Amino acid sequence: MARKRKENKNDKVLTLKRRLLAHNSPKDPVAEQYRTIRTNIQFSDADEEIKALLVTSSGSAEGKSTTASNLATVYAQQGLKVLLIDADLRKPTAHYTFRLENHAGLTNVLTRQSTLGQGVQESEVPNLYLLTSGPIPPNPAELLSSNQMTELLKEMKQEFDMVIFDTPPILAVADAQILASQVDGSILVVSSGKTDKEAALKAKELLVNAKSKLLGAVLNNRKVYDENYYYYYGSN
Repeated sequence: MARKRKENKNDKVLTLKRRLLAHNSPKDPVAEQYRTIRTNIQFSDADEEIKALLVTSSGSAEGKSTTASNLATVYAQQGLKVLLIDADLRKPTAHYTFRLENHAGLTNVLTRQSTLGQGVQESEVPNLYLLTSGPIPPNPAELLSSNQMTELLKEMKQEFDMVIFDTPPILAVADAQILASQVDGSILVVSSGKTDKEAALKAKELLVNAKSKLLGAVLNNRKVYDENYYYYYGSN
């Protein structure tokens, strides 16, 4: 009986590089799709500047964190000062993707244990900064709905050209809904062949009910000529 090969350090590094494709392989067709998504967002509303957006999905493992990280990367590549916030205070992953420490982050800032300036870290991507989740709290929803979060978002928008929140799946917990009402727009990520249609429609409904401006949906993991492409569909 063949034994399952253990994942070694090189496997993990390769996985991380794939997650940050827009930085590690900027000429890849998928990286170009992220730039297309960025352009579509920028032209989604000529009357209102979008400086803070949220990325979520209906369920887990649908690619929302990968989408958020790469979207933040292509904004930074445009010369904008970008802040990516890991607002998944239950299963944070951004610090793994960018290979940074997570001893302090968003939860420390929200509980006034540190300032925004102390919590933000530089990433390997020029112009891209990261605010990791920090220690996992017992009350994520309460922290995200606090007055401190409202004030923090104002400070973020003053300090950065673009602020992107990576949130938990919206059907799992209320966290994404809470933040959706505070940002300028939201993006829903769906996975081809995995995301249930009814789940996607329910996720959209929750975002609308939160009075969030749904900018569109990203369909990922769609196989086309043996390549994974990311598609963006603007909402009406």
